[in-house]
Amino acid sequence: MKRGGLWILIIFILFLVGCRHDPLTRETIIDWADFIKWDGVHYDRNYSGVLADESYIGEKLGTVKFKIADNVNNPNYKSKDGDAAFHEKGTEVFAVKENPNIIAVKVSEEINGYQLYGMGEEVADRWDFKQLPIDQVRRVEIYQLYTPEGIIQRAEWKNKVEVERLIQLLTNSQDQPNFEPNTEKGDPDYYEMVFYIGESPIAYKYSLLFDGNTYYWYPLETAILPNDIQEFLQD
Repeated sequence: MKRGGLWILIIFILFLVGCRHDPLTRETIIDWADFIKWDGVHYDRNYSGVLADESYIGEKLGTVKFKIADNVNNPNYKSKDGDAAFHEKGTEVFAVKENPNIIAVKVSEEINGYQLYGMGEEVADRWDFKQLPIDQVRRVEIYQLYTPEGIIQRAEWKNKVEVERLIQLLTNSQDQPNFEPNTEKGDPDYYEMVFYIGESPIAYKYSLLFDGNTYYWYPLETAILPNDIQEFLQD
């Protein structure tokens, strides 16, 4: 292939990334990443962080001006201040006390009632499990999601010995990146573990799943947990 043709092929592939086409409407459907544009700053969703307590919510910064998803089909669209990928116009945006690099949006379906969006290091590797400051963990809560009743808190652990034992089970989990959960009887049970760190406004959050046979989670790759983990799912 000539060099010119190769570059055309590369550009075409890049254009397809993140986009789909509806064969019925012939419209481009874009798989937007979850973000908010505020005061000239692009804030990405922090999936591994949870607001530790509503008392850390600061001043109201304003409201979302425009929801991009379902309203924009141009992959070259340039986001503007007040744009949000998935939040409706009028959604309130708040500052987070003690952390100027994070903003919050009130969402009733989220643990502790808010989704967090960060800039720079607030959505980088600092939230990986390997970065969890184990010696500062003061409390662990475990929630079950996607139940008929919504989010249910299953357990809370404050005892230092028990918290350390839970962390040890997670640390000793066995990486198995090719693991495929058993879904013959439906989707796996889905839990989220929340680790509260000292007086930090942000707690660390990690997913835990059970397919009826196996407990597993995602520190980086899929990792298998021993059945001993089940004793921590109920207080």
